Amino acid sequence: MIERLAAENAVVIFSQSTCCMCHAVKQLFCGMGVSPAVHELDLDPLGEELERALSRLLGGGGALPVVFVGGKLVGAIDRVMASHINGTLVPLLKEAGALWL
Repeated sequence: MIERLAAENAVVIFSQSTCCMCHAVKQLFCGMGVSPAVHELDLDPLGEELERALSRLLGGGGALPVVFVGGKLVGAIDRVMASHINGTLVPLLKEAGALWL
């Protein structure tokens, strides 16, 4: 199910509506002109199951948000921010068709 949801848009964020780090990563992408698909797990009836599956994908570290770009796992906020800072996020977004400039 995670793979299907992750492939539905160029950028997919699994989030919680009350999480400040989730808000920060959503703002990062929106500020770059990217329109991510956002799945708020605390509002989804299958949210707990999805969160457990995401935790397994991350190797047991169950930190939200979890970001996929082009259907591929980027990771939690630490990986997203590191990619943004080191300059690898924008090319990844362009390759996925989420960013044109």
